Amino acid sequence: MNDKQVKEITSRDEDFGKWYTDVCLKADLVDYSSVKGSMIIRPYGYAIWEQMQSILDKKFKETNHENIQMPMFIPESLLNVEKDHVQGFAPEVAWVTHGGNEELDERMCVRPTSEVLFCEHYSKIIKSYRDLPKLYNQWCTIVRWEKETRPFLRSREILWQEGHTMHATSEEAKEETLRMLHIYEDFQRNYLALPVIVGKKTEKEKFAGALETYTLEAMMYNGVALQNGTSHYFGNHFAKAFNIQFLNKENKLETPYQTSWGVTTRMIGAVIMTHGDDRGLVLPPNIAPTKVIIIPIGNDDEVLNKAKEINLELTNNSITSKIDNRDKTPGFRFAEAEVKGYPIRVEIGRRDLENNTVTLVRRDTLEKITTDINNVYDKIKELLNTIQTDMYHRALKRRDSMIYKASNYEEMTDIANNKPGFIMVNWCGKRECEDKIKDDLGLKSRCLIDSLEVDGPCVCCGEKAVTKIYFGKQY
Repeated sequence: MNDKQVKEITSRDEDFGKWYTDVCLKADLVDYSSVKGSMIIRPYGYAIWEQMQSILDKKFKETNHENIQMPMFIPESLLNVEKDHVQGFAPEVAWVTHGGNEELDERMCVRPTSEVLFCEHYSKIIKSYRDLPKLYNQWCTIVRWEKETRPFLRSREILWQEGHTMHATSEEAKEETLRMLHIYEDFQRNYLALPVIVGKKTEKEKFAGALETYTLEAMMYNGVALQNGTSHYFGNHFAKAFNIQFLNKENKLETPYQTSWGVTTRMIGAVIMTHGDDRGLVLPPNIAPTKVIIIPIGNDDEVLNKAKEINLELTNNSITSKIDNRDKTPGFRFAEAEVKGYPIRVEIGRRDLENNTVTLVRRDTLEKITTDINNVYDKIKELLNTIQTDMYHRALKRRDSMIYKASNYEEMTDIANNKPGFIMVNWCGKRECEDKIKDDLGLKSRCLIDSLEVDGPCVCCGEKAVTKIYFGKQY
């Protein structure tokens, strides 16, 4: 991975889509296979997912959720129990019709999501108020037959987690819906350095079968939105469809209330497209599998031994690091470290030993910092915190610079045609206006903004507005 190879990464401003694909491949995150529409997640890409998984799994367990594993296949009759749900997924469902050479008596879908599987199970195990709440989570793959795919963002086979819970009251279920939403929000802001916008989806854009869908909307470097996680309140119509009932404290039958929530490897795509640059990947320290790469310069045993000492000290203090002493030029190893986005690079050679110093290089800014060789751990620890904070605020500043306000349709049209980003408008809440904006301008509603007061008529029809809302282009 020399300078020439780094230049093979297309410029971000020249062709953002090509740049994204180049980074995914050059950083060894993914590869293609003969399975159309699916990707191979390579070890480095999977290591990033493992980091995300381990952090979130700990947070789920801290809030008393238990992991469970459901079947991959769903009989058609089971999927059809909840009408709105199946209609919402019908275009993306993959069907299994044969087992070996024999046609199945009933075709089965490869799960696009698992609400009906959980409901069937809950109908068997929930009998009393003492059985509630049920707080389950599943780490698994799902299949959705996407027409256009892109690494991490859209794939026919998706790695994700899906939480499914049942509660005695609607208040408890609504509280759970928002609790998990805010766990996602905290994770994406404080670990992924993503300044997500959190809000509720419109009736049109909510999850199939949900009463309310809450979303985390991230803005990529090019101003395009990425829905980066959702949390859904279902009420109890799923439970009614599956005849799930429990005896309350008065010994009377009631129907419980349900939630579901999930995030996917799409979060890796969000990190790439928010923080990456023309040299490759830039990983926030809190999510980087390897936070420090140590590169000894020259064929010198004393230099290598000092590199090993630094590596051991970092490892003993829970900072993941590794030494790259391959038989490659320093320039090659520096360039590869930049492509792979290691937050800090440590450079050490004979002259550094003589001066009792090492050079630290920040991946996010490429700034070089000379520090005392006996103070490397303390400086790296401080620098990792600084990099994490700086990456968040840099992304926040860029996002905020691409949020625009429009008070009428002419202004909205002008912004949509000339400026990438989100557009904040007043909206009447009618589906007709939402559809018109999509058809005319290619913008989809992102989320409602209940925290801001309406200060004018609907941007589309001019009638009384009931809420503020963000619109934007999306992946």
